Amino acid sequence: MVSTEPGTTPATPKDPSVRVRFCPSPTGNPHVGLVRTALFNWAFARHHGGTMVFRIEDTDAARDSEESYNQLLDAMRWLGFDWDEGPEVGGPHEPYRQSQRMDIYADVANRLHRSGHAYHCYCTTEELDARREAARAAGKPSGYDGHCRELTEDQVAVYKLEGRKPILRFRMPDKTIAFDDLVRGTLSFEPENVPDYGIVRASGAPLYTLVNPVDDALMGITHVLRGEDLLSSTPRQIALYAALAEIGVGSGVTPRFGHLPYVMGEGNKKLSKRDPQASLNLYRERGFIREGLLNYLSLLGWSLAEDRDLFSMEELVEAFDISKVNSNPARFDLKKCEAINAEHLRRLAPEDFVQRLVPYLQAPGLLPEEPTAEQLDLLAKVAPLTQERMVVLSEIVNMAGFLFVDPADFTVDPDDAAKVLTPDASPVLEASIKALEELGDFTPEPIQAALREALVDGLGIKPKFAFTPLRVAVTGRRVSPPLFESMELLGRAETLRRLTAALELTAAS
Repeated sequence: MVSTEPGTTPATPKDPSVRVRFCPSPTGNPHVGLVRTALFNWAFARHHGGTMVFRIEDTDAARDSEESYNQLLDAMRWLGFDWDEGPEVGGPHEPYRQSQRMDIYADVANRLHRSGHAYHCYCTTEELDARREAARAAGKPSGYDGHCRELTEDQVAVYKLEGRKPILRFRMPDKTIAFDDLVRGTLSFEPENVPDYGIVRASGAPLYTLVNPVDDALMGITHVLRGEDLLSSTPRQIALYAALAEIGVGSGVTPRFGHLPYVMGEGNKKLSKRDPQASLNLYRERGFIREGLLNYLSLLGWSLAEDRDLFSMEELVEAFDISKVNSNPARFDLKKCEAINAEHLRRLAPEDFVQRLVPYLQAPGLLPEEPTAEQLDLLAKVAPLTQERMVVLSEIVNMAGFLFVDPADFTVDPDDAAKVLTPDASPVLEASIKALEELGDFTPEPIQAALREALVDGLGIKPKFAFTPLRVAVTGRRVSPPLFESMELLGRAETLRRLTAALELTAAS
């Protein structure tokens, strides 16, 4: 049950100094968890009258692709997430693709090294694995043990003679790191649980652990809203923000963090981007509309009011409060997502609804790339007959495709034909053809009256059994828009042609 009763939310003062960032990696197709993160950042920025920064995290050349980058931009546009700074928009902190900021990261890494906030680590993977295993066996934390923290010049010289290439590792402070999470409250991490970590690979390529905090500092990000899976890296980033402030990188302001709850899938497992139901493209292809999908995704951890599930994006922005986000995992319920989407479909203005249907009729070739005025007029007439019945836009193909298919290509669903267009249906079809041939006014009410007189009164057949063969014969299936309106839209000639063809099928069965 989808509740639509309005809720009340007190107004929140605007704060134009708020700056949030959405920084996805262009790897694979966008997924619903990523969309929810983007949604909450966008809603937070718009609610406060702040700035939305769209940043591309594409430093992993092996995994990132230009195709995925373009898909990200397309997805953001389709979802209606406008951004104030970023690709195609620009801004004072260009460029906004991390792959184009390598000189910046190299400079900051050198400054961290010179200042003593970072050091070269020559440990091999095998050595690290062996020491971690020994620590685990001894019941100790298995993170990096600081082996290279205080190397002498002679030790460094030996490693270099061996041909070892060091990574750059950040030196974590030996103190508890605590912060007030916007979703989870006060959290603290002891130093033994947050060891020194790598920020630059041996190849010289910067890691995520460096580039995102550097960009946050340089771009003046005030709030970081991201997934719970990144929570363990937060104390590392807080320490790095402090180090960046000491060496003069950025304004010295540490962003406030809010870690969003996991989105769970089937079996209460975290919804992976590899799960079929996680793909944003799947929902677009099925014909979910942005209003319905975003309304539902916003409910995965947040609500506008306890008794209200249905609302517009404008209402979401007005009411959005990050402190009201629930820290518990949220389960993705496809049925509820569909129900909310159906409600939003019904809210669309008729002209808007028609325009959104067009691509779904073009995909199977039922409409050309440039529909004619007559085709659009026909779609406008059938749209009201389907809008209340649809869950997703792609259903228009099965519901109304019979109106747009070339007469020579029209077919009846084989299963429905086998079950309905049997010899028993012949009298129904014969009587219907005769009644419609003699009918003067071919509009729904006269059509219904003539067929009811011929079939219900004349043949003594109950309406359910009388009209089903006609529906299958005319629309090709048992589920369709209202029958008599469908006949009117088809026209007398095409309706009679299809009824005659169906009669021939009954004779052959």
